[in-house]
Amino acid sequence: MADDLIPETLLQAYAMGIFPMAESRDDPEIHWVDPRKRGILPLEGFHLSRSLARRMRRSGLTVTVDQSFDEVVTACAARGETWISHRIQTLYGQLHRRGFAHSVEVRQDGALVGGAYGVVLGGAFFGESMFSRVTDASKIALAHAVHRLRAGGFSLFDTQFLTPHLASLGAVEIPRADYHRRLAAALAQPASFNPEGYSSPVVWPSGASGSTQDNTQTS
Repeated sequence: MADDLIPETLLQAYAMGIFPMAESRDDPEIHWVDPRKRGILPLEGFHLSRSLARRMRRSGLTVTVDQSFDEVVTACAARGETWISHRIQTLYGQLHRRGFAHSVEVRQDGALVGGAYGVVLGGAFFGESMFSRVTDASKIALAHAVHRLRAGGFSLFDTQFLTPHLASLGAVEIPRADYHRRLAAALAQPASFNPEGYSSPVVWPSGASGSTQDNTQTS
């Protein structure tokens, strides 16, 4: 891969339905992936269990947005095996500073204990990674991200792959051709990660156990 890879190239790749991965944290190369089966999280089908709704109400955890983007990416990469190389993290940081990448942070007594981040283009959100240091922190980050995306007019939440963790929240797997059709439609629609007038409380979809107070603070 050329050494002059720039954020615009990364955005072009996402618009084509491919995303970057590396073999390790120190891998200088970037590999482009377009899976035969793609994971997505239907925004209208997010599954908020009774136990998770209860924890969101009672845990004392708070949620912030775009206040600690670099910390979230670093925490997501801090595992035995990671596809988030230093080079990829640098590119995401550049996208964040240009308004194309966002993070949702979960905090306990001010300390970062969980979070998720992703890239936005049109009405598509490309979820990249998440982490937890306390029980359900990544699920709480996703729940807040889903609510924000719905309010902002997004139609596609791309999870890249389907994992048991994501499946428990309502994620599904679709064929590549179906994904590309959905992606094209999402890219053509306007959306905002910070929609005007967005505020708490969060009202969860029918089927969820009650509502939860949203303590989101936007920088």
